[in-house]
Amino acid sequence: MTYHAADIPVWGAVLIASFMIFGGALALIGAIGFLKLSTFYDRIHPPTLSTSWGTGGIMMASILFFTFASGRPVLHEILIGIFVTVTTPVTFMLLARAALHRDRADGNPDVPQPKGAGPEMQEPD
Repeated sequence: MTYHAADIPVWGAVLIASFMIFGGALALIGAIGFLKLSTFYDRIHPPTLSTSWGTGGIMMASILFFTFASGRPVLHEILIGIFVTVTTPVTFMLLARAALHRDRADGNPDVPQPKGAGPEMQEPD
């Protein structure tokens, strides 16, 4: 099955291009935030947001392109969006918890300790 971009109306191409620019801009903002922020905990947020929303923009552009080019609704890209939207925040949450656990074990004073973890709760020698 071949798809031709020439079969897409101008207004559809403008809509597709706007979603592509939106998704690409969000991915760029996430990458810049990842580079500019200094700590691991600060760096967790920009990629999560840009991955979820940036993927949404690119996914909408793909849905519209193949819908216009094939002449029938194409919705299977929604599965990609669902998987990315669900797995990305979960992955970053697990990474943050692992880093927090590591920092607490190293005795980093900048990391808040859980309640009941003070010296009075330590086991005697």
